[in-house]
Parts: sequence; C-alpha cells; structure tokens
Amino acid sequence: MVSRDIKFVDDIRETIRSEIFSKLPPEAQVTKVEFEGPEVVVYVRNVSFILEKEEAIKALAKAIKKRVVVRVDESRRLRENEAKKLILSKARQYVEDTSDVVFDEVLGEVVIKTPQPQAFIENEKRLFNEIFVETGWRPKIIRKPPLKSLILEAELSYVIRQSAERLEFLRSVGERIHREVIFRDNYVRITALGGFMEVGRSSILVETSESKILLDFGLNPGTSLLKSFAPRIDAIGIKPEEIDAVVVTHAHLDHAGLVPYLFKYGYRGPVYMTQATRDLMVLLEKDLLELTKREGRSLPFESRHVQDALLHTVTLRYGEVTDIAPDVRLTLYNAGHILGSAIAHLHVGNGLHNVVYTGDFKYEKTKLLDRANNVFPRVDTLIIEGTYGGTVQPSREESAEKLVEVIKKTIERRGKVLIPSLAIGRSQEVLLIIADAMRAGKLPEVPVFIDGMINEVTAIHTAYPELLSRELRTRIYSSENPFIHPSFVVVGGGTARSEIVESGDPCVILATSGMLNGGPAVEYFRLMAENPSNSIIFVNYQVEGTLGRKILDGAREAHILVGDKIELVKVAMEVHSIEGFSGHSDKAQIIRYLGEIETKPKRIVVNHGEPAALESLRSTIVKKAREIGLPPNVEVSVPRILDSLALVI
Repeated sequence: MVSRDIKFVDDIRETIRSEIFSKLPPEAQVTKVEFEGPEVVVYVRNVSFILEKEEAIKALAKAIKKRVVVRVDESRRLRENEAKKLILSKARQYVEDTSDVVFDEVLGEVVIKTPQPQAFIENEKRLFNEIFVETGWRPKIIRKPPLKSLILEAELSYVIRQSAERLEFLRSVGERIHREVIFRDNYVRITALGGFMEVGRSSILVETSESKILLDFGLNPGTSLLKSFAPRIDAIGIKPEEIDAVVVTHAHLDHAGLVPYLFKYGYRGPVYMTQATRDLMVLLEKDLLELTKREGRSLPFESRHVQDALLHTVTLRYGEVTDIAPDVRLTLYNAGHILGSAIAHLHVGNGLHNVVYTGDFKYEKTKLLDRANNVFPRVDTLIIEGTYGGTVQPSREESAEKLVEVIKKTIERRGKVLIPSLAIGRSQEVLLIIADAMRAGKLPEVPVFIDGMINEVTAIHTAYPELLSRELRTRIYSSENPFIHPSFVVVGGGTARSEIVESGDPCVILATSGMLNGGPAVEYFRLMAENPSNSIIFVNYQVEGTLGRKILDGAREAHILVGDKIELVKVAMEVHSIEGFSGHSDKAQIIRYLGEIETKPKRIVVNHGEPAALESLRSTIVKKAREIGLPPNVEVSVPRILDSLALVI
C-alpha cells in the first residue's frame, strides 16, 4: 500500500468536495461529504431534494466519475421509535412483525423486511418516498423469504451492532481509494496462487504499480496439507496487510473458503462480492468450522475471523461500476454458476488494460439460473475456467431424465437413493427436478429427506428471486415456492439418520457434502453402501483426493472415520454419475462463449482444471481461433502455480 503521508493524496478528495458544494444548489442544504468505501456520500438536510432532483445527482456522479450516495443528515431524522411507529402505520399490511423494521445509524437507512417488496415501489415508489420524506431514514427493502433463514437474520443483526466499527472501516477504505495515482510506471501482472493446473484453492494476484488485488482465496477440499490446501501467498513475499482489495466471485469453498484466513494474519481491507455470495459464503464457512470441529480436525482460522470478513464485505450488484483502488475499477456480471456468482471485470488505469476473470461460469440456461454474461465494454486478457474443458456434457434435459430414471428403478426394487450434493445450486436444481417429476406422475411420492444446510441455502435462494431464472422469478413473485413439495422432509436434530436408512421403505436422501469429504452424506453412505438395492448418484464434480472421487473411480472399499475409529465399508450399492447438472461450462460451451463474447480478448489464460482437461481446451481454442473470430495473434496459455504473466510492461 502507498504511504498516507504524501500531501497530494488528499487533494483529489478536496477537489471532489468543492465540486459537490458548487454543483448542488443551496436548497439541498448539504452539510458534509464523506468517502465511505467506494462511495462518495453527500449528507443533506432537505429530504425532498433527494427525490425531486435525482437528475442533478446523476449528473454530479457523472461529472466526478464516482458512485454518489445521498443521505439525510442525522439532525433531520426522526427518532427510531417515532420512525418505526410511522412506518408501521403506513405499511402494516406488508410488514409481518415489528422486528422486521431495523435501523442502521451508520447508513441512515431503515431496513424493512417484507414478503411483498414490490408494494413499496408501486405507483412511482409512493410508499418508499413517503417513508423517506416523513422519517428522514432511507428505506432499504429486503425480501423476507418464505423459508426462514437464520443466517440472513444473524448477519443483519451483527453488522448493525458493529455499525461504528464498520463506519470507521468504510472511511479508511475511502481514503485509500479516492486519491491521486502516485506511480506513473504503468504495469499489470498476474500471478497464479491456486487453481491453476488443478481444481481447488483458486486465487490470483493482480498487481499494478499502485495496487495489489486478490481474485478469490479458496481452499483445496482434496487435501489437508497446508502447502497444497491454501493459495501460495506464502511463496511470493506479500503480507496480507499489503493487499488493497479482495474480490470473491462466488461462495464455494474452493474460491472463498480461506478469506477469513487473510483476516487472521492481518488483512483489514475490503472484500467485494454480490450480496447473495456474502450470505452463502458466511454460511459455508461456519458450517465448515462446525464440521471440522465435530470430526476432531482444525482449520487455520476461527469463527471470529469469519465475522471479520463479514464486517469488511462490500456488496455490489451486477453491472455496478466501482472503484476498488486508485487505478482499478471493478464490475461484476452474472456467471450463471450458482446464486450470486459473478464474472469479475477489472478496468486498470485510464484504459491501460482490462482483465476479465470468469471464475466458475455456466454458458447455458439452467432451471435455476440464466446463462453467463458475454457482453463487456472491453477485454484485453480473459482468464477462463476449464474444469470440463476436455469433455462435452449431456444436455440438462437428458440429465434430468437419467436422474428420474435411476431414482425410479431404485424405488421399484425397494432401495434407497443417496444424492450427495453441493449445498448451493446443485441441490436446489435436483429438488426442482424431483418435485416437478412427482407432480407430473413420473416419480412416486416417496419421502425425500433433505439433510445438511441445504434447506438454509434454499431459503437464501428465495430471498433473491431477481437472481434466478425468469421462470423461477415469475413463480416466486406469484407467491409460489417452487422448492417445496409435500414429500420433502427436512431432517432435524431429532431425526436419527440410521432410522431413515434402516426403515424398510424406499426414499431419496439429498445430503451434503457433494464430494463425500464430510457432512451427513458420509454417514448415509456408510450406512447404505453395503446394500446392493441402494444407489448413490453423484451430480457434481469430484475433486481428486476426495472420497467421492475414489468411489466414482471404482473403489469398492472405503475407510471412514466413525468417532475415534476407522471403519472399513464395503461398497455394493449401485454407483451413478450424472455430469450434465454441472454448474461449469463444458468444452462446447466454452468455445461457444469465446465465439459469442462481444469484445474479443487478445490473451486467454486457462485455469481451474486438471492438466489434461486444460491442455485439451487450450489446443481446441488454438485450432478454432479463426473460426470463432478470435484475433489472429491471440495468445493462449495454461500457467502453473506461482507462474507470473506480465500483461502490460
């Protein structure tokens, strides 16, 4: 990071303040201008001005080229108890409980949780505007999901309790972002820290003359050795406190699982992601901590470091351009992989270089999500995943039919089906397929037991219908919950898994984790494996080294830790793998993406895959470069861990 002692660092902020005071008319009654994270916050006494002069505020943001937020000065806000009483009198029919109205003093916002958020923006935002003007608190309308989410409630409560600390953090970030560029020797370099020539521990360091930015910071679920478990930040001589920003593309642990580790060792900067990614990341990390504790293992971070990461998270919407360093702007786009997953676009310098990092992405519409975005203002370097770069997967329709077929045959022979699944994305799609098949009479209505944190994750999905596919959005907006069915049974603490397995009735069990590397799925597998009438269906990628991968590769014995003993389990159950449900793009989809991306990259960096898959993809891209419209001199590379690539010298 650059020293704060250089005088002209403050000049740009004073210039912005002067411009704001000169451009906004006196009737706005501007009281102060603060720099809070990536936003320039203007406090005014005249509430009506905010609503009546929206164009003036937009023009101001365009003039200073910053994100401008206008808030009401504290002196013009009603006291919280008075404001709550007024809000409830106006919106009683849309607010189910008084606890659903929560005040955030830091942001001057009133959070209103409601199952009918659209009611606040109907008739030209009449209700929204009335609350804003009459209370002085800006309403923040949050959808209250039909399934209760404990993690959403806990997050909101924690962040508001820590409001003073968060304000201090945001203003320190604002100082670092909104300053002049000091160094003029422009360069851009990326270093592979994890997830290159492998799947797991994804992380990339992007360096410029001004800043150091991490793209993802995940763990490797297939190993417990720290050297191969974590990104190799230890090998490049950079301390966590020297990082300016962290960008998380999605919540899966192989991309976000070690973000708390950075806070343990001194990082105090911002972590940028979508709001849904924030919720899911915290849930997965807390679940991981609980799981490892039960199994007598440990992680290189604790629960308090997860809380630190939450407090330092800055959430962004798709398409929102945001300064994250003096010389870098970030925009997130839909990646189509899981709820809230994002493609990260970094605009470095004043047109110096543009890096697009896909993270995990899916260039195909699914039941759950729309396909990944392929339109960017400019792309110089494209970092693209190649998990399935060596194969072509069956279609979604074929995969759904095969899933229903295997379940039906197993039920007909009075067996039970175990579907180990990733809690996010795959589980929700499988639930949709099973529910629809039962409604259509394609499957008998046997019990479907849902175990692990799948139900909590599903609740989070219903809180963000705007991020789901068009069909699901329509159903949720029509007050339907497409993720539930009378046959679905959420397994609670009082239900013994052995009772479910030992009962004589056929059933389906959907449980985490998807790779049998922990979670309730392992216990079900141990109890079910020796019965040839049962089936196990893998519906997601199995990382090298996990129990799921070993079973998929043909192992017919498994050693499983039970308490403090190792138990040998014989595998006689049927083993099936249905790859078409993957949230990753296969080779055909990746090539189509490169052909349809509107701005063609000059350089393509392939990562996130086993060596054979990545080399196959690289070779195919080179062969088809002209056919799909890539530049004739496009450079396609497959770096290894700790390789650095100079993008601009």
